[in-house]
Amino acid sequence: MSSVVSGESDRAHRRATVAVKESLRELRVQLSVLNHQVGTRLELKDVDVDCLDLVNQAGQLSPTALAKLAGLHPATMTGVLDRLEKGGWIARERDPGDRRAVVIRGLKERNGEVLAAYGGMNSAMDGVCAEYGVEELELITEFIRRSARAGEGAAVGLREG
Repeated sequence: MSSVVSGESDRAHRRATVAVKESLRELRVQLSVLNHQVGTRLELKDVDVDCLDLVNQAGQLSPTALAKLAGLHPATMTGVLDRLEKGGWIARERDPGDRRAVVIRGLKERNGEVLAAYGGMNSAMDGVCAEYGVEELELITEFIRRSARAGEGAAVGLREG
């Protein structure tokens, strides 16, 4: 009898795992659609929105570090940075530690526009999170972070061959 229970448990676990993966795919698509709409509203390409977010999260970083984080070729990154700088979203500055190097930082004056564009999603997420307790939210946060690290590892694996 225990092998039947184990077999049923294994099947239930596989079904639940498939449901999680399908849900993550659905989330990825919806976030991609949202980011595209935000980019359209801000007159930025999707990749520009992603890179701007990475710059704002990091505070400041080199173009090479940003290209690596974004999984982009350095030549592609140059075009992204040119557009973001022209639009007044970022500044390129000399690295105080190495005057030959350049660092990129986001211009905080434009953050309100980004926050406003994501306002509907942020409000909706506040409502979703209000339905969960602190321990549940901590578990969800851990799951999402571990999933993000898994995605990062998979991307590195694809990039490095």
